[in-house]
Amino acid sequence: MLRHAARLLVSRTAAAPTARRALATAEVPAEAAEDSTFVEAWKKVAPNIEPPTTPLSLMQPRPPTPATIPTKLTVNFVLPYKSEIANKEVDMVIVPATTGQMGVLPGHVATIAELKPGVLSVHEGNDVTKYFVSSGFAFVHANSIADIVAVEAVPVDQIDPALVQKGLADFTAKLGSASTDLEKAEAQIGVDVHSALNAALTG
Repeated sequence: MLRHAARLLVSRTAAAPTARRALATAEVPAEAAEDSTFVEAWKKVAPNIEPPTTPLSLMQPRPPTPATIPTKLTVNFVLPYKSEIANKEVDMVIVPATTGQMGVLPGHVATIAELKPGVLSVHEGNDVTKYFVSSGFAFVHANSIADIVAVEAVPVDQIDPALVQKGLADFTAKLGSASTDLEKAEAQIGVDVHSALNAALTG
C-alpha cells in the first residue's frame, strides 16, 4: 500500500509543474453574473417559484486578465467612513502585510493579504505618500487593480510624536498591571499599534 502511495505522489509531483505553467499563462475568463447551477437545481425543486437572488447575481463579471502588463497600477484605498484614494493610477504601493512589507507593481499576481499596523506607501513618480494603517486587507487583482481596505488610517506627517510616546508608555504600564486575559489582550494591542506608530515616525 505504501509503495502505491509513493508512486501516486511521484506521478502527481511530476505533473504539477506543467499544471502550474498552464495556469500562469492561461487567460482567466470573466465569471458569469448568475449562478446557473443553483438556478437549475431550484427549478427542479420548485418550478413554479422564481429563484431567490443570490450574492453571486449581484456581482459584476470579473474583467479579463490583460494580455500585456499595464504601465500603471490602479489603486482604491478605502476606510469605513471615507474613500481615501479612488481609481488612482500609481507606479507602486507598499503594504504592511502580516507576512512582511509587500510591494505591489503593475502585473502583480492576484493576492489577498492581511494588513498589520504599519506604513502604507503610495509611489507616484518621485512623490511618495505615506499612511499609517491599523489593520485591514489588501486585494490585488490580476488586472493590475489593488483594493486596500483599512479599519483606520492617517497620513504619517499628521501623527503627533509626543502622543505616540505617551500612548506607548500608558499601554506598556497597563500590560504590566493587567490581571485578566482580556486586559492583557487589549493592552498588547495598544503596545503593538503604538510601537508600529513609533517605528513609522523614526523610520
